Amino acid sequence: MAALALWVLAAISCWQYGLVHAQPSPNVQKRISAAIKEAGASNSTNVDYTQFVNVFIGTDNFGDVCPGASVPFGMVKFSTDLTGYAPAGYITDPSEKIRGISPLHDSGTGSSLGTYGNFEVMPMFCPGGFNTCNVTLASRERFRKNNTDDASPGYFSQTLDNGIKIEATSTRRAGLERFTFPKKGGKPYFVLDLANDLPASFMGGRMDIDPEKGRITLGGRWGSSFGPGTYSYQAFACYDILNGGKQALSEYGVWTGMTSEDFDAKGLGQTSLNLTRNLIGGVYESGALFSFEGNPTEIDFRVGVSFVSTDQACANAESEVGDTSFEDIVAQSKALWNEKLSKIEIDVKNTPANVTEMLYSSLYRASLTPNNATGETQGPFAGTTHPYFDSLYCSWDTFRTFYPLMALHSPVEFAEIVDNYIDGWRKLGWMPECRANNVPGWTQGGSSADNIVGHFAMLYHNEAAALGIDLNELYSAQLADAEINPPEWNTLGRQVNVYKQYGYVPFGVLDTQSVGRQTREGSRTLEYAFEDFGVRQVALLLNKTDDVAKYTNRSLFYRNVWDPQVVSDGFHGFAQKRWPNGTFALTSPVDCSPNDNSTNRECSLQGDNVVGFYESSSWEYSWFAPHDTAHLIQLMGGNATFVKRLDHFFDAGYYLAGNEPSFQTPIGYHYANRPTKSVDRVREVVFTNFDITPAGLPGNDDQAAMATLLAFHLLGIYPVPSTSQFLVLSPFTPKYTIHNSYLNVSTTVTTKGFDARSVKKTIPKGAAAYVKSVTVNGVESPNRCHFDFYDVFRVGGDVVIEVTADKNAVDDCGSGLPESISTGGFAVAR
Repeated sequence: MAALALWVLAAISCWQYGLVHAQPSPNVQKRISAAIKEAGASNSTNVDYTQFVNVFIGTDNFGDVCPGASVPFGMVKFSTDLTGYAPAGYITDPSEKIRGISPLHDSGTGSSLGTYGNFEVMPMFCPGGFNTCNVTLASRERFRKNNTDDASPGYFSQTLDNGIKIEATSTRRAGLERFTFPKKGGKPYFVLDLANDLPASFMGGRMDIDPEKGRITLGGRWGSSFGPGTYSYQAFACYDILNGGKQALSEYGVWTGMTSEDFDAKGLGQTSLNLTRNLIGGVYESGALFSFEGNPTEIDFRVGVSFVSTDQACANAESEVGDTSFEDIVAQSKALWNEKLSKIEIDVKNTPANVTEMLYSSLYRASLTPNNATGETQGPFAGTTHPYFDSLYCSWDTFRTFYPLMALHSPVEFAEIVDNYIDGWRKLGWMPECRANNVPGWTQGGSSADNIVGHFAMLYHNEAAALGIDLNELYSAQLADAEINPPEWNTLGRQVNVYKQYGYVPFGVLDTQSVGRQTREGSRTLEYAFEDFGVRQVALLLNKTDDVAKYTNRSLFYRNVWDPQVVSDGFHGFAQKRWPNGTFALTSPVDCSPNDNSTNRECSLQGDNVVGFYESSSWEYSWFAPHDTAHLIQLMGGNATFVKRLDHFFDAGYYLAGNEPSFQTPIGYHYANRPTKSVDRVREVVFTNFDITPAGLPGNDDQAAMATLLAFHLLGIYPVPSTSQFLVLSPFTPKYTIHNSYLNVSTTVTTKGFDARSVKKTIPKGAAAYVKSVTVNGVESPNRCHFDFYDVFRVGGDVVIEVTADKNAVDDCGSGLPESISTGGFAVAR
């Protein structure tokens, strides 16, 4: 599986029963808690926000977070790789062993075999000399020293059980690795791995040792972590191992081996490997082995990586690191993170400490990926003059909260990523959906890029040209996704021919124009419809009247998979897949939910997923119509039934916080004019599913989709994707300011009457938490359920959200509900 809500029933069970591993050093949390306390007591405006970040949140409970050293959107993320299920390299589980440290990782992805992990280095002692070193993967693995793992933004550290300490820090495409050996431990040896990566996908490569220069260059081809096996990518690294002449080589050479065959061959003094793929099967391992004179206790390596060539990898190390010290690179990385984290400032003194830690840790992960590989392009993108970002895991995950949060404070980076999506259309004919390892990855819901670029257009159309975006070109890219059937839609585009013909994606349809896995017909229809809404919004913006009507109609196709006859738990009407002849193909709405008793049912991309939905049940996906919830309420029987059903959805255990289609569901009460129930439900969702421990995420972070969902909940607002509308909730902090340096505006949100007692799973009686009024720049809003980007974050100023404990007095939206297409909403583009 890939960067999605991880559908593993065993994982859910482990989380429910508290099977966690508290491996990071206790000093990590002590340091963070002390920093928050000190900042709250200080009047200083020079706050170090990196001190509030816990990079280990999400490294347990299948969160798949990489805690390695990185800069914002860095191409490199230095982390150790561990055995077991560890898609991001690192996991907390102390029963797993360390394979080595490597510079390439993704964060928050669910690829079952892992992602990257190329060019691992493993330090070791070899008392018997060069020929006795354990070089193959299985033989060199070691346990860590308990409770010594340490990391912070821009820095990573781990200690092996033999006392060797591993540290790393980074720039965008390079960094430094430091190894500290115990005194009197003997001669330091290192294995540098050419072939092994986390998915064991080596397809051939080359390594060269220059002993005089102290430089090892290596590179090759590997397979995608989440895409067709026919695709492969290239990667290269440059290791300078003499630390500017301060270190001296002793022995050096190459090795090859196969663990399965108990084969381990070494060549002392040999300097080159040139190997192709082992076609008979099994991992043919290979790499360099070298030692240092004088038994030094500290060894530093400079590392550069590239997706173009070894020469460029070396140039990256020289230009980005040069002879800068380890400590200075840490400081530079920390400064970059502070610039990013300070985009949102909160009242630390009066905010609960766990909220401060959760928020800034989430904001950190929200700028960790995708990986900025601009200037490092290959394949169809080789030499492009446009920005290039890799690891788009996946647009289906990120369009809902990740990019809407980025839009509030970092429109420059957002524009670069939008240009990157458009460039996918320029080069391939469709925008990317889930590009991984520089090649197309699997599609989940369709072409969610339509909603990502649509969201940018709705918020920044006035600044688009200055930000390098041609709106007409953006719209052409959307139209390609919406109208042109790709020959194969598993990785790009949609199955639009049959969708347009039937008004839904049919189950068991004869498609003579394209191929793809014929599953997920119900959820694909729902996602296609919302993608059409994203196209409709840009058509509205560009005054394309005919297209507005066309895509408005298509955005309502979600209704075509609504079967009013299906009953579950006493509630009528659920989304279902549908045959070409119009009849529904019934599957139980409970299937693939947490209440599903079958442990063998397939619910993801498998060919035998017959449920009709992707990583979700019909109970969950039937709420998905963010642009037309008002009509969804009518389909479900009106406000009272809708609220009763929504309560049952949560109380009966159908809700999965880690599943993206449910992101907006806790706030669905707004649309039924019961906003206080949304406030209650969001508090419950946060404190049931998130905390500050390594297991503090409800499963896979999904490239910070979970991080940004949590951030919006804590800030007390929620975006409606592809629109400029925000739903208003109750902030978990008394005051915060969002800075938009591009627009040169700052927006301060104050929670008038804030009561820290309300910041818990169940709001106690008498605690103020419910929205009484919303005032924007001195003018009280006629409603308290939503406001618009153009009235708030576009112009900046002050927003006051007044809260009260009198729940009954404020349990309505005031003059207007949030917008829906069917009630005349979204009629104009701001």
